[in-house]
Amino acid sequence: MADEELVKKMVRAVLQSSKSGVSLSHLQVEYKDLTGELIPYKQLGYATLDALLHSMPSVVKLDKGQSGEVVCHATTGNEMTHITKLAARQRTAKRTGRPQVVNCQMRVKPAAPLALNGETLITAAFMSLIFLAPSILNENTTPSKPRLPHSAPYSPKLVQSRLKEVLNKHSNGLWVSKLPQLYRDLYKQDLPSEALKDLEHWTHICTVSLKMPDYHSATRWQPEVEKPCSTKPQELLLYPAKETSQITPHSAATPPTHDKSPFHHKKPQTQRSSATSKSSTPASPRDLPPEVKQKLGELLLKYSSGLWAHALPKLYQDTYKCKLPEFVLDHLNLLSDICTIDYPMPDNPKRAILYAKVLEDENRNQSGLAGSETKEAVERSLSSQTVPPLLIPREEYPSVLVVEAGDTNSVILRYIGDGYSKAQEKLEDEMREFYGQDSNKVALTSPLTGQLTAVCAEEEEEILRAQVCEVMADKVKVHYVDHGFSEVISKSKLFELHEKFYRLPFQATKCKLAGLESFSQEQAVLKRFESMATGKILLAEILVRQEVPLVVLYDTSQDDDININAACMKALQDKSLESPLKVNSAYMNVNVTSVCSDGTIYCQVPSRGLTKLNEILEKTENYLHSQVTSELLVSRPFCGKICLARYKGKWSRVEITNLHGSRVVDIMFVDVGVQASVEVTELREIPPPTLRDLISTPAQALKCCLADLPVSVGSWTPDAVQWLRDTALHCSDCSLKIAKVDEPKRLAHVYLFTSKNFHDKSCSLNQQLADSNLWSHQKDVFLSSRGPSKSLNSAPPGSPPEQLIGQNLDVFVSVACHPGHFVLQPWHDMYKLVDLMGEMILHYNKMEEKPLKVEKSQVCAAKLENNWYRVLVKGVLTNGLVSVFQLDYGKHELVSCTQLRPLTQEFCQLPFQAITAQLAGLKPRQWSEEASIVFRNHVEKKPLVGQLESVQEASQPWDRKVVIYLVDTSQEERDIWLHDIMAEFTDEMSNAA
Repeated sequence: MADEELVKKMVRAVLQSSKSGVSLSHLQVEYKDLTGELIPYKQLGYATLDALLHSMPSVVKLDKGQSGEVVCHATTGNEMTHITKLAARQRTAKRTGRPQVVNCQMRVKPAAPLALNGETLITAAFMSLIFLAPSILNENTTPSKPRLPHSAPYSPKLVQSRLKEVLNKHSNGLWVSKLPQLYRDLYKQDLPSEALKDLEHWTHICTVSLKMPDYHSATRWQPEVEKPCSTKPQELLLYPAKETSQITPHSAATPPTHDKSPFHHKKPQTQRSSATSKSSTPASPRDLPPEVKQKLGELLLKYSSGLWAHALPKLYQDTYKCKLPEFVLDHLNLLSDICTIDYPMPDNPKRAILYAKVLEDENRNQSGLAGSETKEAVERSLSSQTVPPLLIPREEYPSVLVVEAGDTNSVILRYIGDGYSKAQEKLEDEMREFYGQDSNKVALTSPLTGQLTAVCAEEEEEILRAQVCEVMADKVKVHYVDHGFSEVISKSKLFELHEKFYRLPFQATKCKLAGLESFSQEQAVLKRFESMATGKILLAEILVRQEVPLVVLYDTSQDDDININAACMKALQDKSLESPLKVNSAYMNVNVTSVCSDGTIYCQVPSRGLTKLNEILEKTENYLHSQVTSELLVSRPFCGKICLARYKGKWSRVEITNLHGSRVVDIMFVDVGVQASVEVTELREIPPPTLRDLISTPAQALKCCLADLPVSVGSWTPDAVQWLRDTALHCSDCSLKIAKVDEPKRLAHVYLFTSKNFHDKSCSLNQQLADSNLWSHQKDVFLSSRGPSKSLNSAPPGSPPEQLIGQNLDVFVSVACHPGHFVLQPWHDMYKLVDLMGEMILHYNKMEEKPLKVEKSQVCAAKLENNWYRVLVKGVLTNGLVSVFQLDYGKHELVSCTQLRPLTQEFCQLPFQAITAQLAGLKPRQWSEEASIVFRNHVEKKPLVGQLESVQEASQPWDRKVVIYLVDTSQEERDIWLHDIMAEFTDEMSNAA
């Protein structure tokens, strides 16, 4: 049951924020903005919101506005005095104490508080807070924000001339967010807000590029592009107009990708190189040979999401069978005419990302397809009436209804949601009503091929839009343009289509299934697709936005998501080549290829399929060795894709299982059961000569578990896993006997032997493990003291400058419990954390699994949801789980002890990013649940401006705490000080006491 008194308090807060009142229809929106929830009138026992409000005469007064709409006003009275103060504090900043400006340069980018180069001293110094020396605390004063002087009337010509002067001093680019402050410093006036909106139109003065980080969670970034000067968080880069031809949207940000992993984002701060920049790289001692430049251009065209510069030498060698000149990496400016160069890590110029310029222009043209009329749309026009083209939904994973597929390169589907299926339903309701009147029914007596018409469906109730395909004597064949199917009907069912029904785009459209291009008309594929997808609503991952988009379809109706594309590909497999699974069957010369941390093992047993696979892989190896071409580079990875990667020096089949951004993927070597993470540049397409043979050969890794031994999280100790690996992986002549088979999982329960004596179970590795003491677990141990870390590795210490106290800092709140406890991350170096986590994925997913002896207060690396994090061990449980604290994100998690690894010194250079904090300006107290909810809704997962008041020292960095003011600068007209809002709750608590 909802708390009615709490609801009254929140409604009061909403109504007091508007002197003119809040319309009844908009009250729910305002309430949700404040509390994060809708008004729970039904839970309080009221049938309608209006009934609830009438029961609160001491809170709300209902009147009718001039337009006749019901308007809610706050009831005046002595009992409302305290909430009036709260509303005032939400609308205006506090103006007491010393005067100062709260980061006014952030006005145009409320969610992206970044700084540039030399201006980052204060923010960079904030990083060292994690390793502070004892500090002298400043006097506890309440910060404030003075009113800014009014600027002169807006003169576009004056602003343009001044903007030219500013850009001449920043020829390599300038964050638009810093422009207001620079303008104020140079000309002693505020930059007119109208000028910021006009920037994109002043193409003769400047070029604007966008990048916008959108926080999906504290650890996941999802890029999105919006129009300049929108109300959403965004980041824009400004360049002089003379470099327009060299700066493109892709040079301003890492392109969007499909995974929501920690390093799937657009880096907060980058440096750019251009053809005219002389300071980006040293002068070259020689020119780059034309043939080398041409080959590099071909490579770059294969990677639309960019290519790491450090990967060039190996990629060039593998592709063209010759070495890349050594001086290229030291002189990347030689490539400025064929690519744009991005430096996400300014302190390491060799960690650059290269983007092909030609491809960027092509991508821009492709993205414009959605807004222009396609040839097909033009052909569908009739006389002067033209139906607008159907735009591809902006979301990355739209829902679709699959209609039919006679070819996987031309699957007919309909998009589900607002503007699509709902708009179609509305149109058909209007058509039914319109044609329900006899006066509107104008028969189409002489239909023409290609003509649009309204068709009365068989049920005589529905009126559908259709296009005439073929005209016969007394019948016509029509195609229902919104439903995607055709039929032959009587001419008497045709009516003229009124012009108002031309406005909605045809809803039936087409897509192409990724990975099935070479098998688009195979009957086995089409039959599998029909059984799994036709007539169902699925999720579509859009890989390429073009006239016929390239997609991967997923069925999310089951416990586990089903990749439809991958399932259709498996329909081509020859079942006779599968690894045999027969109970009581015994096999010798077994090769154990992988041992997982839960005791699952993968084996290769002698079979016809394995023999054929080895023959095909040998042909593939010879083909790749003889080819000098870039055509086999994997340029568009996606989950479920089958391709090739190196395993023990030879090309082997892999399936992509996960994507980390656009350049790193998780893979499974399907024939040996080994998982790994690699860069996309290490993958190759399967050559055409062996493609069909490799696709038709089932995976040859037989998944097994040891019979009579448990297979569950925590049941296998690290010692037991290591013993099995040492024993089985290094045995050249194992044998096994199948005890039972779990067919749905394709899992065989086996007895494993390191000899050929598979008749005696007592000699099996199963029995040896069961009789050993390797199964004993430690007792539960928890970190109850703040003792020193057991790890010798630690991030570098530092001490901040004294001027840091009282300064403004750009921060991101990753976790918020209440004003007395939340976790900050310094914004400025966040991109370094993202890069570090990417390197950790590559490092730990490639290294051999060696169980770690876990102890409390140990600093190590932990795998959580396919990503690796730096963690502190807080407790070790008997069931094999470990309680850890994420040192960079401030979260507590439970993880299997098998997912922990030693934290190498390479990953200890960056200080831990999570900083524990409490809100300044308030006395410590027990916070109520409603106060905590309001605080979380205001700060959690949001970038804010912080002003440091003091630091509470501790022996370990994760135990230190800062006391800090938080300011929300996302509103155009005001700054919101969080301690002002929360002070209202402290007043109520004091009055209640």
